[in-house]
Amino acid sequence: MKFFSATSGSSSCCNIPPEVFVYSGMAKTESLEAFYKNKFGASSAGVKRELPPFNIFQFRDCSDPDMIEYTRRDFFKIALMDGNYRYHFGDKSIETSGPVLLFFNPDIPYTFEFPENQLTGEFCIFREAFFNQHFRGKIKDFPMFSFGGKPAYFLNPSQHDHVSALFNKMRVELNSDYAAKYDLILSYITELIHYALKMEPTEKLVQNVDANVRIASVFNELLERQFPVESVQQRFALRSANDFAERMSIHVNHLNRAMKHATGKTTTALISERLVAEATALLKHTAWNISEISYTLGFEDPAHFNHFFKKHTSSTPSSFRS
Repeated sequence: MKFFSATSGSSSCCNIPPEVFVYSGMAKTESLEAFYKNKFGASSAGVKRELPPFNIFQFRDCSDPDMIEYTRRDFFKIALMDGNYRYHFGDKSIETSGPVLLFFNPDIPYTFEFPENQLTGEFCIFREAFFNQHFRGKIKDFPMFSFGGKPAYFLNPSQHDHVSALFNKMRVELNSDYAAKYDLILSYITELIHYALKMEPTEKLVQNVDANVRIASVFNELLERQFPVESVQQRFALRSANDFAERMSIHVNHLNRAMKHATGKTTTALISERLVAEATALLKHTAWNISEISYTLGFEDPAHFNHFFKKHTSSTPSSFRS
């Protein structure tokens, strides 16, 4: 398994063709309706007039599995995959083979490269409301669905059998007449999430939800609400710790202390990290010019954006893109 970051030259390491990453126009989001139309066609048995809140498919059932466009989605996906492929998400890439459990955040664009007929497995799809309306927390609070989280969990044969059995249970319930089948399916999704997390325990799962953590949660919600950037007319508005403190109706010093306590990082550092990540994604995956990207990210002029980007990546936007 190989893992590459855009700031370390993922395109050259992975030998990724430029067309995988660049649009001729604006970044876009694939809707659930478009997913059914593009991937399965009107005659597919999996497509219904009224879209179900949850569905599960085999990759072999896709009408055009080798045309997975690099884009964001408006739905979540969990996939059990096997084969040789490259998975490109945000500003990073993974190159691997063998069984893997993958979690897809709809806010992070992704695509795959794989040899013909070598991608096997299955996947389930659902919108955020399906999960959150039955769950006390939010699905994006889980590390694999958070920005910068780990989306891929590599499986040994025993783990693969366990995950495959959970997918089969979801399929059986989906095809049943049980009135509360979606509640049961949700329990299997939750089990998948926790099964993956148990492979690599994280301190975030055992932290007490104190006032600092609650403030950090609200901050992250406000920060992520400004993304993804999908239009050159869109403007990143909350750019400083003061901006966030005002919106949250707390003193900026209180916010800074809470963020440092909850995350170990300063508020400014967290904002900058997110801006850099979005900037690298826009530079790689859109045809917008640098002035347009600078504007959408809230910089007054391209020179300020150039200085900011070089400070955090040791590369100018133009040299990074080229």
